[in-house]
Amino acid sequence: MTITRYKIHDDAYPHFMTCTVVGWVPVFTRMETVEIVLESWRYLQENNRLKLFGYIVLENHLHWIASADDLTAQVSAFKSFTARKVIDLLESRSVVPLLRQLEHLKAKHKTDSAYQLWQEGSHPQMIQSDEMMRQKLDYIHNNPVVRGFVDEPVHWRYSSARNYEGQTGLIPVTTEW
Repeated sequence: MTITRYKIHDDAYPHFMTCTVVGWVPVFTRMETVEIVLESWRYLQENNRLKLFGYIVLENHLHWIASADDLTAQVSAFKSFTARKVIDLLESRSVVPLLRQLEHLKAKHKTDSAYQLWQEGSHPQMIQSDEMMRQKLDYIHNNPVVRGFVDEPVHWRYSSARNYEGQTGLIPVTTEW
């Protein structure tokens, strides 16, 4: 049996994950779509289903570090909820160009919906040390700086960088691990 590094093997540890929109379609350029992601994380935290350590939402993907008693189930719930809500929002706003892309890029075996938002998988990587946690948080927070979107990590609104600088972020995160 082959063991892949892209599985959650130990829920006791936080995991670094990436969720990517199919075809890298820029769905999260609207504040309303990003709010759906934040709403889902808030709900999971408030109901003690997830501990969120860091995050960033970019236009077509997001990175997050989280732990949970059953992290696989919580990631699945997150992706399912956000996909349904984002697609409902796009339909209600008649955002036809994005909907057409999400329809065209849908995997053939996905027969339960006309659209697909997320690529399959989240490529979880277990955080095994403080050094690795710091490295992954730095990667997350510096992503928009490296891409030339902002000059400082705290300037990116949809990130936990502010939380780690003692400022108020859009949602709470656990900054001690």
